[in-house]
Amino acid sequence: MSTITAEARLTSSRTASRALRAVRRRHHLETAGTLLLSVVLIVWTIVPIYNMVMISLEPEGDVFTDHIWPRVWSIESFWGVLTQGHWYLEHFWHQFANSIYMGAMVTILTLTIGTLTSFSIGRMRIRYGWLVSNAALLTYVIPASFLAIPFYRIMQNYGLANNLWSVIAALVAFATPYAFFVFQEYGRSIPIEVDESARIDGASPIQIYLRIYLPLMAPALVAVGTYAMLLAWNEYLYQFLLLSSKSSMTVPPPVAIYYAFRRRMTAGLTMGGVKG
Repeated sequence: MSTITAEARLTSSRTASRALRAVRRRHHLETAGTLLLSVVLIVWTIVPIYNMVMISLEPEGDVFTDHIWPRVWSIESFWGVLTQGHWYLEHFWHQFANSIYMGAMVTILTLTIGTLTSFSIGRMRIRYGWLVSNAALLTYVIPASFLAIPFYRIMQNYGLANNLWSVIAALVAFATPYAFFVFQEYGRSIPIEVDESARIDGASPIQIYLRIYLPLMAPALVAVGTYAMLLAWNEYLYQFLLLSSKSSMTVPPPVAIYYAFRRRMTAGLTMGGVKG
């Protein structure tokens, strides 16, 4: 009897050992696969940036060479941008100002429209207000590229062709549905009792909006504002269609705003999904 028990224990120990080795082997394979995929993604991401930096540091005649490292370092490309030294850079700083202006207007209008709408629907409890947010989200069913030609015709009819405000109007229309969604989801984490207490103290809806709602929505405001700014920065199709003169065209504005507010942006993107 004792012999049978010992053999059973030995068999069980061997089985457990094999299972443990299999788990460890699978864990090592998963780790190796994750590391390999991470390396591939990092290289895939860095190579275009590396290529861009290397081209910017090469002399003008060596741009299309096959050298991995510049044979001669040169900053003439940067000097050409600063001094607008080439024909395609003659309006660079004016276009840069156009980009900043367009990004600022898109951000301000998106935040204003989005917060006012979410405040009206979520905090003032307007009847059938949910239809507005759902209808706004349904606009994403139609790709923005499908609307380019109709939007171009509309801007021509309104006399806004070759005008920055035509691009601003298009980008605000595309950004506000996302703003509705984020502000509504984040606003649910703010107790409605805060608004009710303010009303008891005699605060008007405008005062609640300005002094209570907006300060508490700061992380979401930063998240949506950064999204709107980056949308204006990356947009090309509508600028290409609606802006024809060099003086009205744009160049990408800086992304320093993201790094300045990245902590609040992260909070705005995550806090809306937390229920308390």
